[in-house]
Amino acid sequence: MSPRIRVLIVDDEAPARLLLNSYLAAEPDVEVAGMCGTVAETVAHLRARETDAVFLDIRLADGTGFDVLDQVGPDAMPPVVFVTAYDEHAIRAFELHAIDYLLKPVAEARFRGAVARLRELLSRDAGGGGRARDAVRAARELLAGAPGGHSARGRGYLAARTASGVQIVPVATVRYLRVDGHYVTIHSASGTHLVRGALSDFEDELDAERFVRIHRSTIVNLDFVRELKPWFRGDYLVLLLDGTELRLSRRFRANLSRRFVSDW
Repeated sequence: MSPRIRVLIVDDEAPARLLLNSYLAAEPDVEVAGMCGTVAETVAHLRARETDAVFLDIRLADGTGFDVLDQVGPDAMPPVVFVTAYDEHAIRAFELHAIDYLLKPVAEARFRGAVARLRELLSRDAGGGGRARDAVRAARELLAGAPGGHSARGRGYLAARTASGVQIVPVATVRYLRVDGHYVTIHSASGTHLVRGALSDFEDELDAERFVRIHRSTIVNLDFVRELKPWFRGDYLVLLLDGTELRLSRRFRANLSRRFVSDW
C-alpha cells in the first residue's frame, strides 16, 4: 500500500480551510496533517512535522505565502499549490515555479486536477525532493531579485480573469490602472481587463520607477505619458500618447515631480 500524502492547509479564513479539508477527505491516499492561518503557524508546523505538500493561501493575516517560502527555505519546503482570491497573483505563482494554483472560490473539479498533478510529482520525485526543491530554490531567488530572476516589483505579466479563463497581460503594454468599485480595470494595448483587488496591491507589486500613483484611483505607466497640463487648484492633467486624459491630484504630485528634472 502506498504511503499517504501528508498535506498542510494554510488559509487565514476558516471557511476556506474547511472547504479544502472536505475536498481532501475524499482522497483515499491523502492525510490532512494540519491547518494553519498565519505565516508564523505555518513555518512552525513545517519545521516541526513531516509534510509532503502544502495548499498555501497567498494572503495571510501576518504576511504572505511567499514569506513562508522565504522563511522555510528551499531545502525544507515541500511542494506548494497556491490558493488565492486575487487573479493578479496567478502569474507570479507561475513565475515562482509553483506546481499549481487554485483561484477562490475553489471549484472541486479544479481542485481534483491539482491533487492529481501533485500526486504525479511526488511519485516521480521521491517524496518531493530534487525537482521540488529546485523549484522552491528558484522561487526564493526570484523573491530576492537575484540575477536572472524577476523580483516582485519587476514582474512582466498581469493576469485578468475572463469568461473563458485567464487573460495574460504583458506589463509593458499596460497604460494605466484605475479603481472600478471593488475591482481594478487594467487599460492596456489589448483592451480593458477587470481584476478583483485593490489598487494598492498593484502599487506594491509593479516597478515603482515605471508605474506611478497619480490619484487615489489611478496608477499610470510613465512610458505612455506625453504631456502634463495645469488644471484647477494645483491639479494637473496627464495626457497619454493615445489622447487619454488622467487627473494628477496635488496629493500625488510629488510622485511624478521627483522622477523628472524640472521646476514644475
